[in-house]
Amino acid sequence: MATPKEHIIGIHVEDRFDEAQQVQEILTRYGCSIKTRLGLHNTNGTNCSQGGIIILQLIPDNEKAELLIRAMKKLEGVEVKEMVF
Repeated sequence: MATPKEHIIGIHVEDRFDEAQQVQEILTRYGCSIKTRLGLHNTNGTNCSQGGIIILQLIPDNEKAELLIRAMKKLEGVEVKEMVF
């Protein structure tokens, strides 16, 4: 039996203030496909950066995970990169 592959995606959101709602809707819709979620953005304690990065560890061999990736790639101002181990 083959070992399931680890599927990690990075999502770069150029403008968190404009795109966060659409991104969050997709993450919620496909939330059961997400094993781990980590959000990163720069802040100095007073001001937050406009952009941000979300790193997701997806459930291996999950059809809905592919739908999540496709939905994210359709959003303007959002870039998706994938790693499979």
